[in-house]
Amino acid sequence: MRILSLDRRTSAGIWAPAARQRGFSMLELSIALVVIGLIVGAIAIGRDLQRNASYQRISSSFVQGWLMAYDAYVAGTGIVPGDSAAAPTGRVNGNTSELCGNAMLNVFQAAGIRLPQGRAEGQADRYAYLDSNGNPQEVQVCFQNVSWAEPGAAVGTYVSRPRNVMVLRQMTPALASLLDAQIDGNADARFGRLRENSQANQVAVVNGVAWSVDERMAFGSANATTLDESQVAVVTGWLVMNR
Repeated sequence: MRILSLDRRTSAGIWAPAARQRGFSMLELSIALVVIGLIVGAIAIGRDLQRNASYQRISSSFVQGWLMAYDAYVAGTGIVPGDSAAAPTGRVNGNTSELCGNAMLNVFQAAGIRLPQGRAEGQADRYAYLDSNGNPQEVQVCFQNVSWAEPGAAVGTYVSRPRNVMVLRQMTPALASLLDAQIDGNADARFGRLRENSQANQVAVVNGVAWSVDERMAFGSANATTLDESQVAVVTGWLVMNR
């Protein structure tokens, strides 16, 4: 004879067997975990695609836009931005200081040069974007005359020469690598047209070097913290101009 567990009363006042408590099976838990993994993966892929699209816009619209604006200024005025028309030196701002911010914008606007679309009205020199951790960053464009290492008279030797460059501040490692690869064909902080500012005039360095920061580093630090919530470290690059 089977003994029933009597622990609840029916509407007629008769004791009835309790309903069995049933949990999730291993199969059901496995399916749920797979679904959650797919959702998280889709979100991560979508975020990466959105970030890469933003980097591409910075490259094609913002950086290329400023290259075109610079060339248009030189073609229209016969001098480089900020130089003296009466006594031109061929160096940005007459090699007195960096040409940046409102002073730079005013120079281009006074010459009737159309500026790229930046962060907002009056901020055409800046572009806001998100780093790999989803935190806000802002790349800024300036122009400057700097010392630049170029090949010397003998193979494997380098000499320092003054060159006009576009200064790209507040680039994350991912953005710097993307721009470097698109401009030079590979990511190298020492050689090519785009270089890290600390490596641009290293005449004794004959081998390529990596950019000094990577995506594991937090803003303002050179140590790898690998924290997802940290704002990613940034670097400054110099892009040499044609004139």
